[in-house]
Amino acid sequence: MEVIIRTATSDDATYASLICDWYIISSKERGTGIALRTEEYISQKIISGNAVIAIKGETILGFCYVETFEGAKYVSNSGLIIGKTYRGNGLAKEIKTAAVNLARKRYPFSKIFGITTSDVVMKINSDLGYIPVSFAKLTLDIKFWDGCISCTNYDILLRNDRKMCLCTGMLASSAEEMKINLTNLIINENKK
Repeated sequence: MEVIIRTATSDDATYASLICDWYIISSKERGTGIALRTEEYISQKIISGNAVIAIKGETILGFCYVETFEGAKYVSNSGLIIGKTYRGNGLAKEIKTAAVNLARKRYPFSKIFGITTSDVVMKINSDLGYIPVSFAKLTLDIKFWDGCISCTNYDILLRNDRKMCLCTGMLASSAEEMKINLTNLIINENKK
């Protein structure tokens, strides 16, 4: 049976509890910051169609969700998680790619951003066109930053007035910015 990566549907809300358990386990294993989410929160992301899952048969292998901030000026791909036994085979990059594509499709004018302490996620983000930026280039929406409350590094974020933490901020272009950049590239090539 093959792995299927797709936008989650309301039927997938049954996986929310397991996903939340994965966050807790991963946070303890890594000994570093990871924002925890409630089952209700994850269910809402799944039901709204703002999540991507990887499944094989009836088994969930991984997950990531999309969330908007500042009236959809910004969108984050957050909560990327792979079940421990399914890690190390490129699945995280495939899920993240699908989540970025979902964000660009649903919110074409939104800048895509994320914060992470994970070297693996930083590499994936870089491969997908994200660049490291200061937190000043990210959303100012307190709703996003309040999502960090469950992170073990939250005190560092607060001490620095939400301007820096152990996480690296990363930003990618919106779908519309990408179209403009491509159009400009074509125009400049044609001028040569």
